[in-house]
Order: sequence, then structure tokens, then C-alpha cells
Amino acid sequence: MALVTSLAERLDIVESSAAGEAAWRISQRLGWRQPTIRKWRNRGRKLGRVGLVSHMGRPAKGALSSFPEEVSTTLLRWRQEHPGWGPITLHQELAQHPALAGRNVPSPASIGRFLHAKGLTKWYEPHQELPKEEKPVGLPHEMWEMDAQGYQFIPGVGQVSLINLNDRGSHLRLMSYPCWLGDKRVERHAQTADYQTALRLAFTDWGLPLALQVDHESVFYDNKSKSPFPTLLHLWLLALGVTLHFGRLGRATDQGMTERSHQLWTGQVVQGVTFAHWQALYDALYQRRDFLNTILPCASLANQPPLTAYSQARHSGRLYRLEWEAELLDLKRIDAYLTRGRWFRRVANNGVISLGGIVYYVGSKWKQQQIEITFDPDTRQFRCFDAAAHLLKELPWQGISIERLMGDVFPLIHFPVFQLALPFTWEEQRVIRLYEIAK
Repeated sequence: MALVTSLAERLDIVESSAAGEAAWRISQRLGWRQPTIRKWRNRGRKLGRVGLVSHMGRPAKGALSSFPEEVSTTLLRWRQEHPGWGPITLHQELAQHPALAGRNVPSPASIGRFLHAKGLTKWYEPHQELPKEEKPVGLPHEMWEMDAQGYQFIPGVGQVSLINLNDRGSHLRLMSYPCWLGDKRVERHAQTADYQTALRLAFTDWGLPLALQVDHESVFYDNKSKSPFPTLLHLWLLALGVTLHFGRLGRATDQGMTERSHQLWTGQVVQGVTFAHWQALYDALYQRRDFLNTILPCASLANQPPLTAYSQARHSGRLYRLEWEAELLDLKRIDAYLTRGRWFRRVANNGVISLGGIVYYVGSKWKQQQIEITFDPDTRQFRCFDAAAHLLKELPWQGISIERLMGDVFPLIHFPVFQLALPFTWEEQRVIRLYEIAK
């Protein structure tokens, strides 16, 4: 655990207190003791944002300055010999040290401050969730679920991961798309372009949904950051007017319908069958979909097939065609979403930060400082602030465009002549599948 409150946590304390949240609730939520919560709450009330800059309680002459020098040198030696020893372990070791028997030793918090001053602590990134979206109530095509099944070997095809899509409101089996994970693919899981292909095929048949729920796979969610920026797939869906929702971590039941559909598709189509090639598997999955939606009884629908129980679910009413996608994508929807966001980054020694995989130069003047970043929709720039809310720099948003959002489909739609490649790689096979629905 971090031994010093982060800027994001101090802002959370001040804002939550102003909204009426009790100190003990904030303490439980953030993991800090109530005196710490009250300290930053009062600092924020009296001094405003500038009061959140400095750390209170640090000795004027530095951490551990009131203890014998032997304590500091011993701690440094132990830390170098045992990099994994944290403040609590070091505190216990000091308490048992024969040379310090019967003498006061510094608390774990004091040791933590000492290590931090010496640059021997890991920086803990502040946690900031993505902006929340209101979930639809559950009518047909209001909320879809999507998940990729773990890869399996299918005779005649090779390693395959089925990307399954289901409509939560009507229990429709929207699509099972076989993502090929052959020998030439380094990844053993579906990539952004694979999910886009599956979704485009489903959009063409069923129309656009209002929302899509997924898990925390890195394609959908930036798991490397506690202050995540939307992924490219997330931005693409936003531009199409489809909100993205995430199931709770470790709660497979949030995707229960789709988790069950993995077994359904495997049992209905894949198990015990040998396919001549990938196309034969794709055709078998596509053809079986009609049986699952119009004939097979669904226990959750009083043993009716989905399209019998919900005849209106044959289409969402929000039309989609691949050749219309560039016109359907609206970057202003992305701007509106980012306006609600807030990100925290520590400036690297070379003066850069990273947002959404794009590197931005803030300035080496602010190296190792933790900054807050917001988005201005009018200028389409990121605004960088220091802990005292002083504007440091404005950074034009880079790397986002209709062409980048569409990926390898863009030339297929916008070039007057498009030559399909031979021999077919997996990527080219994917383009051909989309070409068939666009022609």
C-alpha cells in the first residue's frame, strides 16, 4: 500500500466530503485512517486546491532526523540487501535488533517516508475509473454481451477462439465468430480487429444496440493503468453511439448469458465434428444460429425460442451498413465522453506521459511530478495541471481519426478499386468477410 496519499485520493476526499460523504465511509473506501481523511478534508476546506500540494507531518530536517544515524544506515543496508522488505518488516526487524534493545524505533509510516525520500519506494498510481454510463433497463437490443471463449483446437481448422455475442433482453444468439489463432499468430487471444469484425457482422444482421457489456480484457480496458484511458475499440463504439459497460472483476456471472453460450455453441456445432477448413466452420456456426433463435426452446423464456418470445427483436431499428460506417462515426460523441474523464500520470524523466498508447511531451521541468489531465472538447486538447491546479500545458489530441477507428476496413470502403490479396492470410480473410457484406 502507498504510504503517502496521492493527489487523486486527496481530491476524492475533498470532493466526497463536500458532497456529504462521512469521513468513516471515505476511510473504508480508500483504506486510510479517519484522521488522515479529516486532515485533507480540513486542508481542502480552508486552503482550497493549493492546500492539497504539500504533505503534512514530515519532520523539518527530514524523515528519521530525530533518531540515531545508526537507524538510518541500518535501514538503508537492509533495504539494499532485501529489496522486498517493506516498512512493516523493517520496523519489526529494528524492534528485534540487539543494538536497539530498549530504545524507541521509528514507526512503519516514518520508515515509509524515509524510504520515499531516498527514492526506494515504488510509486503507486492513483486509481481513477472510466466515466460511468447508465445501464439500459433490459429490452431487446438495449444491451448486448460479448466475450471470446478460450482457444481450442478444432480438427481441420487449428486453434480457434469463438467470439460470442448475445442480446441480454431477448436471449438472442447474435453471432459466434471463429477467430483463427493459427501457427503464424503470436497472440493466443482475439485482437481489436477481430472483435470489430464480429461486431460489424452482428450490426449488419441485427442493427446497432444501445450498449455492449464486456469483461476487463485488455482489448476493452486498459489494465496496465489505475487511471485508464479508453481503448481504440472503446472509442470506436462510442463514435458509433454504442456505450460500453464492464462486468465486475472476478464476477463471471455478470456475463452469465455469454459464459453459458460458450458451451452451447461448442455442443451444437463444434464438438465431435471435423471441418475441412475455416470457412466450413464459419458457415456451420452461421447456419446453426437460425435454429438456436427460432426453434430451440429457451428455459429463461418459458421454453420459447427467443424470436417467438420477442418477435420485435429481429432488428434493433438502428440501421448499420459497412459502407455507411464513416458517416455513422461521430467524433463529437468521443469528445463528450472524454470531457467527463480525469486521468493522473507521473511525468517521466524525459518529460513525457502516455495516454491511450500515444506519447505526449509535457516538459522535463515537471519530471517525476504527478499531474492531473482533463479534456477540453472545444479545442480538442488535453489540459495538464499540477497538484495546485495550475495549468502546465495544453496538448492537442493525437492519433484519433475516422481512418484509425475503422482500421483495415477504411481502404476497402473508400478506395474506388480494392485488390484482394493472395494468398489469403488471416488478416486478409477477415477483410474478405467484410467485403462480402459490403458489396
